[in-house]
Amino acid sequence: MAAGICVSAVLSALYARGGPGWLLGFVMLAPWLCTLNASRSLAASLGWAYLMSLAFTAAAFAWFGTALGRYTHAGAGTGLAVLLLAAPLFQPQFLVFALVRHVSGLWHGPLLRALAAAASWVAAEWLLPKLLGDTLGYGLYPSQLLRQGAALGGAAGLTLLLLLANEGVAASLARRRDGWRAMLRPLALAALGPLLLAGYGLASQTDGNAATGKPLRMGLVQSNLVDYEGMRQQKGARAVVREVLDTHFAMSYDVVVRRHADAVLWSETAYPTTFGHPKSEAGAEFDREILANVREAGVPFVFGTYDIDNDGEYNAAAFVQPTGLTGFYRKTRLFPFTEYVPSWLDGPRLRRLLPWTGNWRAGNGARVFPLRLADGREIPVLPLICLDDVDTGLAITGARLGAQAILTMSNDSWFSDDPEGARLHQAAAAFRSIETRLPQFRVTTNGYSAVFDAAGNILAGTRMGEPALVVAELRVNRPAPTLMVRWGDWVGPAAVVFLLLLAARAAIPSWRPQAEAAPQPAMRFPVRVAVLPPAARVAAALLRVIARAGLLGICVALLLNEPLRTNTLAQIRLFSGLFLAPEAASWCVLLAFSAQASISGAALVLTRGAQRIELALGDIAAVELWRLPVPGAGVALRLVSGQRWRYGLALANPLAFAAALSVAGVPRGLERSGAVMGVYARARLALRRRKLDLPLAKFVLLPLALAIPAFHLHQHIAYGSAFGEYYTFGLKAYLVAFALWWSAWSIGVVLSAALLRAAIEAGTLMAALLRPGRAVEVRGWLERAGRLALYLGLPGWLLANLFGT
Repeated sequence: MAAGICVSAVLSALYARGGPGWLLGFVMLAPWLCTLNASRSLAASLGWAYLMSLAFTAAAFAWFGTALGRYTHAGAGTGLAVLLLAAPLFQPQFLVFALVRHVSGLWHGPLLRALAAAASWVAAEWLLPKLLGDTLGYGLYPSQLLRQGAALGGAAGLTLLLLLANEGVAASLARRRDGWRAMLRPLALAALGPLLLAGYGLASQTDGNAATGKPLRMGLVQSNLVDYEGMRQQKGARAVVREVLDTHFAMSYDVVVRRHADAVLWSETAYPTTFGHPKSEAGAEFDREILANVREAGVPFVFGTYDIDNDGEYNAAAFVQPTGLTGFYRKTRLFPFTEYVPSWLDGPRLRRLLPWTGNWRAGNGARVFPLRLADGREIPVLPLICLDDVDTGLAITGARLGAQAILTMSNDSWFSDDPEGARLHQAAAAFRSIETRLPQFRVTTNGYSAVFDAAGNILAGTRMGEPALVVAELRVNRPAPTLMVRWGDWVGPAAVVFLLLLAARAAIPSWRPQAEAAPQPAMRFPVRVAVLPPAARVAAALLRVIARAGLLGICVALLLNEPLRTNTLAQIRLFSGLFLAPEAASWCVLLAFSAQASISGAALVLTRGAQRIELALGDIAAVELWRLPVPGAGVALRLVSGQRWRYGLALANPLAFAAALSVAGVPRGLERSGAVMGVYARARLALRRRKLDLPLAKFVLLPLALAIPAFHLHQHIAYGSAFGEYYTFGLKAYLVAFALWWSAWSIGVVLSAALLRAAIEAGTLMAALLRPGRAVEVRGWLERAGRLALYLGLPGWLLANLFGT
């Protein structure tokens, strides 16, 4: 058991080093998971989790302990010892993961246990933000394809897939005595996540400079001046500021005059005193000197400094134009103890014990500033300072506010002897560009400075521990919002909701679906069916598949084409051509072959007008469900000769139809095979249809309920009152406008329902593959979750936007 932890620790260390080690992310925790599988008690599982948090911290973050020890002058060994002692607090997700995994294993099978455990990991990281903001997903940065998945689910989404892949490998190892076939199924599932990520990465690959227009050419100044405090003790404060400014002025001159940069970026706290609020006459003189240099350069400067007001002092970034100071961004995410101390812990005794603690105030969130260039362009940019760049929410807020680029300033000088920390910090910063598709200019005091394109690729960069200039240009514009920008950092909250639902399912017996035990209602003949020869079924099925694929295609088009999202008429045309037309054609094929089915005497009778087909019940050996339910649910009749009848029967309730034939003496062949598709087909039909699933409720009334408040707000914004368009242009214009809004919401609901349906069917198919005996139960929970997402999620999203407006 201990060997499993040691192996996972070694693999984690190699994974954290980057490079080709990213491949180990999909297997590194599998040995530890095997250890947890062998644990019989909760106490044992928590014990192994504690040891794993200790081993993981030592393997992947030893550099942080030594850097902390040097910074505080306590010594590298002391810093590492303190870090290891606090390992469960530094990496709390291991304990939460083991706890949830053990408890859920008592109630659920391996699949739900794995899902619950992985969800608890990302939920813990969301609810208990870690000191460095680290997560396993950052380790996939070296993979250009897989890291693009962060645009959908952020680094947390990548962590979730890594954990599920490790669970699959562990499940495969647990079946090694059952032969390679038994091992293959969980391994296939383990490979599913990486394959999906790679597919998305290939599909989303874009040129980082694909934006049109004149590029933004930015100059980054990495001065390599690191020990301001040591310099101050040797030379005095004024001499230090003098040297800092002279160095930055000289390097900035090279950037502007010789390399023709449009703007200049200095690192965090490059100007080591307050700017704009001088504390002395010498400080005022330095301020005037900076303004004069910016004015002479003729380009905007952005640099790290301090700001101050009545509440205290701030780590800030100053935006200075040739015409003067534009404003300050105040750092939002401060580093505990070194930059601030929680008020409940602060006091004279702590300050005496830890004299290096800071007392800065936190800013109030993301802000977007205009970068006014010499050629008249004005580019909105999002400034981030140091630890801000591990906060996904700040980058998302900036993207929503209209930023076209990220300007990141950091001081990683305390990693001078531990460049591994600076490398991890740079990788974390790159994910903010991937999640938002915003290019990024990132400068540090002594490395690593870099320029990232919208896909997180490093276009230019520096080494550690040397003065350097980086001048690079990127074409910037406002990109199409990613799923992360639209939904926010959604994986953590979604994991919390999933765990709450899972807990409610265990605590409330009535929440458990009883679909399999519920008898099918007796079928009343005659019943409407479609009597389909093979060619007709293929034609109807093909048309329906085209219609469903059309819905998914429209979703992709709306995601990638921003103008389409505001063009209702274009959406209606697209929806009509790609979905309504093939769906109507499929319905017409089914209508053309429709008939009435009944049982008369000892025969199954199918009638359509004057046409009549009779099939003796004695000739029917079995009734078999269509394993592939296209164009809809249906059955095939197996004859006593062993062959299938030449016609297939499409109907709404095949299970009730089979039960009625069984009463008439036909053997039921529905359970003849345990094949995956047979289990899947039965699971689709076992649940009763709710009223909320009816098309009238889902696609007419729900869009109407959503369209009314949205249209009401539109009328107030555009025309000043609820009936403004009616008063201005008349009743016809008002009704046409409302019809367009209703249509747009109907299309949105249909597309949302299509995405949910795809997820439900995929989940049911996976349950049929892994847990065939519980496929119906899983299907029931997926259906419930789908209804909640549709009937509560969409109104909730609308309300959030209405209140935001």
